[in-house]
Parts: sequence; structure tokens; C-alpha cells
Amino acid sequence: MKRIFAAVIAFAASAMFATAEPAMQHHEPGLGEFMTATQLRHAKLWFAGSQKNWDLAAYEIDEIKEGLEDAKRLFPTHEGVPVAEMIKTILDPRIEKLEEAVKAKSSSNFVAAFDELTSGCNRCHAGANKPFIRIQRPTSFPLTNQNFAPEK
Repeated sequence: MKRIFAAVIAFAASAMFATAEPAMQHHEPGLGEFMTATQLRHAKLWFAGSQKNWDLAAYEIDEIKEGLEDAKRLFPTHEGVPVAEMIKTILDPRIEKLEEAVKAKSSSNFVAAFDELTSGCNRCHAGANKPFIRIQRPTSFPLTNQNFAPEK
């Protein structure tokens, strides 16, 4: 009887672990998910910079860079489009200018560099045969539960 009980427990445990296995598999987001996250960061960056919250702006730039690095690594080419090369040649130099503007705490340079980054995003989308994805300056806060003003 003990052997039957042990066998039933072993069978039940193996069945439980077998059904749990797919949940343990690692999920890697698609390129669209990276771009959606980047779009949100882009909007947050705008409001941080426009409110002169330079610490938050620098943070959002770092988050954008991190996401784009992951996109380059996971999707160097996507649907025949050289994603990694486009990010490197079109976006990375624009992001550097944004970093300089934020470091200098220059509102006018920030606005110009932000608009250049936005233009770069649209250039990449057009180059990826997705010209219908057009990014612009945000007109309202993307999140109502975040205060974009600098800490006093």
C-alpha cells in the first residue's frame, strides 16, 4: 500500500511539474514591445525636460538607451530591416546630444535635441517600411500618477 501511495504521489508531482514547465520558460518581448516602451520613455523624457527635472530626464535617457541596446541585441535585423545599424547611426548620435543638453541643464538645447530625436524615430520608422508610425512631442502627460516637476 505504501508503494502505491508513493507512486501516486510521485506521478502527481511529476504531472504538476510538467504542466508548470511552460510557465518557467523565459519570455522575450518582440520589437514592437521595445518600441512601445521607448515611446512611453520618450513622452516621459519630454515632460521631465520641459519641467527642468534634469535628474528624471537623465534617467529616462538611460532607460531609452537600455531598451534600444536590448532591441539591437535581440533584433539586429528584423523583417529584412537593419535595426541595429539604424539605431546606431540615426538614434545614438541624437541621444548623445540630448545627454549633453540635459547635463548642461539647457532648456533650449533640450528642446532642439528632443525634436531631433523625434525626427530620428520617424526616419527609422520610414526606413523600416512603417512610415505610418509617426512620433511627435506629447501634448498631455502619459501617466497621471507621476509628478514630472523637479524635487524641491
